[in-house]
Amino acid sequence: MRLHLTIEILKKGKWYLARTPELDFISQGRTQEEAKKNLLEVIKIQIKEMKKMGTLKEYLQECGFEIKDDNIITNTEMVGFERSAVTV
Repeated sequence: MRLHLTIEILKKGKWYLARTPELDFISQGRTQEEAKKNLLEVIKIQIKEMKKMGTLKEYLQECGFEIKDDNIITNTEMVGFERSAVTV
């Protein structure tokens, strides 16, 4: 199966953070590549465990995913990103 998702990469101090908003998983690394690699590993481990427990389909549906053929897709699409300042 192929899981289609968004990966955001942020820099915080000396660390890079990789996050997938659709699943709300996050990881870190010393480089962008390491953070992404670690995130993909976390996703694979979580998917494998949910398959074993029989909860994968329900979890993916709760996150807004559909399984079509051999693809897991979501109708959520990132359409913008901005930095803002809010008076508090």
